[in-house]
Amino acid sequence: MKITHVDNVDQKTVELPGASGCRVRWVLGKDEGAPNFAMRQFEVDPDGFTPRHFHPYEHEVYVIDGTGVVYEGDVQHPIGPGDVVFVQPDEVHQFRNTGDKPLKFLCLIPNSAADLPVTLAPECNG
Repeated sequence: MKITHVDNVDQKTVELPGASGCRVRWVLGKDEGAPNFAMRQFEVDPDGFTPRHFHPYEHEVYVIDGTGVVYEGDVQHPIGPGDVVFVQPDEVHQFRNTGDKPLKFLCLIPNSAADLPVTLAPECNG
């Protein structure tokens, strides 16, 4: 068993083209002995966003704090605390903060996908 506070996990800037004001903490995964899933916490600054991208694996998202939108292709869906999002494999998506405080969410992915690259959507220009 591993127990730690999220603030004890290093936070790194998301340095993909098309991302702005976005950071990630890899809170649980292979390094902690998790055999199947990796849990990440994202924090997106006001007016910040993840890149518009897709990948061949699913992920599940739980919004902790803040408000924003998630793009499903070109369609926006508002999100806020307590909302959950299922992103299907190969679905173009993007998270954007539309509020005045950080948008924080947990994102779970298969461990087998932890080292795979993401593919930026053709319209990815911020």
